[in-house]
Amino acid sequence: MYYSRLKLASVLGVCLLGLLLCLPNGLRNPFPSMPWRQIHLGLDLRGGSYLLMQVDLKSLTHDRLQTLADSTRETLLKSQLGYRNITTNADTSTVSFMPRDASETEADLTALSKLPRVVPNEFTVAKQDNGSIVLTLSPEALKARAREAVTQSIEIVRRRIDATGAVDPEITRQGDDRIVVELPGVSDPERIKTLLGTTAKMTFRLVDPNPMHATAAPPGVSLLPMATAGDGPPLPVYDHVDVDGTDLTNAGAVIDSQSGEWAVTFTFDSVGTHAFSTVTQANVGRRFAIVLDNKVIEAPVIRSPITGGNGQITGGFDAQKATDLALMLRAGALPAPLSVMEQRTIGPSLGADSIRAGMLSLAAGFVFVILFMALFYGRFGWYANVALLANLVLMVAILSLFEATLTLPGMAGMLLTLGMAVDANILINERIREEVARGRTPLAAMQAGFERATSTIVDSNATALLAHVMLFVFGTGPVRGFALTITIGIVTTLFTTLLLSRLLMVRWYALTRPTSLPV
Repeated sequence: MYYSRLKLASVLGVCLLGLLLCLPNGLRNPFPSMPWRQIHLGLDLRGGSYLLMQVDLKSLTHDRLQTLADSTRETLLKSQLGYRNITTNADTSTVSFMPRDASETEADLTALSKLPRVVPNEFTVAKQDNGSIVLTLSPEALKARAREAVTQSIEIVRRRIDATGAVDPEITRQGDDRIVVELPGVSDPERIKTLLGTTAKMTFRLVDPNPMHATAAPPGVSLLPMATAGDGPPLPVYDHVDVDGTDLTNAGAVIDSQSGEWAVTFTFDSVGTHAFSTVTQANVGRRFAIVLDNKVIEAPVIRSPITGGNGQITGGFDAQKATDLALMLRAGALPAPLSVMEQRTIGPSLGADSIRAGMLSLAAGFVFVILFMALFYGRFGWYANVALLANLVLMVAILSLFEATLTLPGMAGMLLTLGMAVDANILINERIREEVARGRTPLAAMQAGFERATSTIVDSNATALLAHVMLFVFGTGPVRGFALTITIGIVTTLFTTLLLSRLLMVRWYALTRPTSLPV
């Protein structure tokens, strides 16, 4: 029951520091020169937008099959082997072709068996009864690619949203192929939907110069529409990607000095620079299409080799479109398109109503607890109330320090924490009552009451702490907010109950030396 000056100063110092950290949440402009931190309000309190997006996993299979078909062509040609009618089938996840001659079948199988696999046993190569050769993607490889694509999509979505300046977006995975995006404070998510709905997969491909292919594209050539309506009919573009947009290192929106229009500049890394230089040196005089999400932005003629690794795209952009395209190119291309499955918008007025309801419930619960403790335990009840108020202040201070996002479940967690804190004080006061009833002196009763209640309080809070830590680790969204506030509340409860309330009782006893205890 002895408190040294250092221990006394430490306990009071923690309480004062907590009060100081709480202040910015109640001030509109708290001393701008200092790096204050505040609690952010979640979607249900602040209002905003909720988007449920689905990753198009079928396009992943289509893209991989197209790459596998290109690799098959290159491998056969390098081995001086021919082929006929090479086709892809996304439903069966296969690439098939007929050998140029039946005598080359074994050589085809040997050459294709050496194709690199993204993952072990990604695909098999087999001869069919009709003489064709089929490459089949394994279901396990497709599932692994889907999991990787969703994880990659979440990271790219996060980078794109962060670049727009949205505060505290919540991006989580749901199921095998869905992503939940919560945007507090964003009441009109149309720009966000456009950013996330655009795959931003940029490729650079040569245009087929044969005029006969402008209406009927042969295998290996696709008729791609122009990105801007009215720019002309679809262009016959080779499926083979000469330069991939994944090799971009930077992109920015600028105003073209010659035309005065908005344009997007880009810079390649060493791999992209080499590929861009090689293709432009070998194809001077030919059209080179810049393709974004299977639409041709522009297809300029290569006037001279471009060896610097820099380029510029002009496609009738305005400032917003040029900025968004540069943002998407910097953030990276999505591995597959995202489609909006569900959209909800919560207005600021509904968020304000939620705040009022949450604050009312918190205040009412706090008042009832204070009255209960004061009526049942007298002076020691009021000391418990002071510790309870300090508990609430410390919870808000820690949430502010980490700039946590507060939601309605989080507010419920705070109210539940106050109830748990009261339980701890009740245990101490009841233990002291029991010791007084046994005839102990006031100091001995306080000493024994605290000692016997402490182990029970620590054990019960430790088990609750472990449970809520696991809930925070494995939970998502509102569940994590609830678990976070409870976890912080358990730590502050132990501090205020075992140190602050004891400090108040000890100082009162040291000053008054009572002959009986007010419990």
